[in-house]
Amino acid sequence: MVQLLDKVERWERLDDVSSLLTSAVQPVAGSRRLGNLLTGVPFGHPLHPALAQVSLGFFAAAGLLDLRGRSSDSAASRTLIAAGLVSSAPAVAAGLADWSHGHEQQQRTGLLHAAANTAGLMLSAASLLGGRRGRMHRAAALAGLTSLSAAAYVGGHLAFRQALGANHAEHVPHRLPTGWAALCRIDEVPEQGLVQRLLGDQPLLAFRLDGDIRVLSDVCPHLAGPLHEGELRDGCVVCPWHGSAFRVTDGSVHSGPATAPVPALEVRVQDGTVLIRLPGAG
Repeated sequence: MVQLLDKVERWERLDDVSSLLTSAVQPVAGSRRLGNLLTGVPFGHPLHPALAQVSLGFFAAAGLLDLRGRSSDSAASRTLIAAGLVSSAPAVAAGLADWSHGHEQQQRTGLLHAAANTAGLMLSAASLLGGRRGRMHRAAALAGLTSLSAAAYVGGHLAFRQALGANHAEHVPHRLPTGWAALCRIDEVPEQGLVQRLLGDQPLLAFRLDGDIRVLSDVCPHLAGPLHEGELRDGCVVCPWHGSAFRVTDGSVHSGPATAPVPALEVRVQDGTVLIRLPGAG
């Protein structure tokens, strides 16, 4: 199965489909208020996986009742399937918002994830038309659950192997020294613009704001974009790749698609040298 998904990642013919679908989704996913909600910014992590669990749970419960094959379970099974179909709508919307900000390989795999989900939802909807006690209902419902389960596997591949929705800056604090460390000379931080400076092998972002020097991680949590290639705008550092904006005061998320903050470091200047440390470190 993994080998098949690896082939899907490399299937460039899917890019035309991705482009068309992205163009349709971006007006919603790119809006600050609704886009932030769908990508999960207020919750601190992507919203889609949690919503998908709710929907799949309804379908799984219906599948267990259908496997028992009791006619008395038919009404409950149909109710659960209907609840799964209704609850799938916000899950689909959140998933499309996450997908629209992914890179090419993620989007190719995401199309397979969406296709399997679409087939599963259509089969589940068809099962409601198959009669209250008929074999058609059970067959379609179980086929739909199978397709939705396959889609969940592909979704896991997207999340855990391709890291769509993962925090790509989580490692930064764990690779910085504890205590105060010298980053650069104060005259290496320009009055205007953003500059990258290395502490060991970790890229950090330094800039001045109202005369004060600020230092954040240079790694965007969304897809590891280089923040020093972005810009300062309205009190935020804006990632050049997908437009995630992080507040300069503490690195918190102002707008997505990133849901995790950028690590911000404490700064002090001593004898013309910029010293930094992790907040709360020795």
